[in-house]
Amino acid sequence: MSFFIAIFVFLGVCICGGLGAVSRFVLDTAVKLVWKNAFPLSTLVINIIASFLAGMAGAAAASSAFPDPWHLMAVTGFLGGLSTFSTAINEVVTLGRKQRLSMAGYYLIACIIVPVICAALGWQLIA
Repeated sequence: MSFFIAIFVFLGVCICGGLGAVSRFVLDTAVKLVWKNAFPLSTLVINIIASFLAGMAGAAAASSAFPDPWHLMAVTGFLGGLSTFSTAINEVVTLGRKQRLSMAGYYLIACIIVPVICAALGWQLIA
């Protein structure tokens, strides 16, 4: 990869990461306006969407239909900025500290299993 292409990819990942983070903020706010329950649905929904799209992008990259620099910008940049595993884990800890242990357990399981299933479904859709 030439120096100029590497700079282009670096800047593309930065810009796409920012767009992903802004998209996460907009989706998080939209879900929280509607969902008033203690269960942190917005982060789960965002991670489901990001995982599904990452599965699709992974399948596209594996079939060489998705050029590598674009894959980096889309997956590492945008989807990396959109998804937020650390927030999900923090929400599990917060639920536990508020003595909502069963909800914390269900949420932890959902945060791990559901995105993996969504990534597999996204992969199968493209493959």
